[in-house]
Amino acid sequence: MAASLPSTSAPSATSSDDLLVSHGLRRTNAARMVVDWLRAHADTRWTHAQLQEALARESNITLDRVTLYRLLDRLSEVGLLRCKVDAERVRHYQAIVDDAPAAPHFECNTCHRDLPLEGQMDKTNAELAQAAIAAIQALKTLGQQNVSVDLALRGICGDCAPAKGIRR
Repeated sequence: MAASLPSTSAPSATSSDDLLVSHGLRRTNAARMVVDWLRAHADTRWTHAQLQEALARESNITLDRVTLYRLLDRLSEVGLLRCKVDAERVRHYQAIVDDAPAAPHFECNTCHRDLPLEGQMDKTNAELAQAAIAAIQALKTLGQQNVSVDLALRGICGDCAPAKGIRR
């Protein structure tokens, strides 16, 4: 049985069981634990290794590496997680807890940090959301399913720029 995990952000009221069933997935203890963990930490993107370590540390349950990979893939396929591949081809997973069609973020080419830009692009976010909704609807009319938008801006972050001798 999944242990109670601390929450760092407010997930939506829908239970993990409801989410799993409504997306055609089995309600296994592993699925519940991963969904609950990622929804409780929805403001963070996690690599497979980071997630496996955090789950083992805080829930005292160790998921097999392959089981976790398969589970993350299934959750991404049905639209419960965003899966983003960074510049080093590492997958990062994040729970989708709202209906935001696009979540802009900045990826540093040097340190590979992923910085969310939601609060820093307020006017642009509304325009981005409208463009994303239009693109998603157009793709859905063509028969595409589980469509999402990932807007990644790439460059060198402010912390890395001085180390590279780049002017701001």
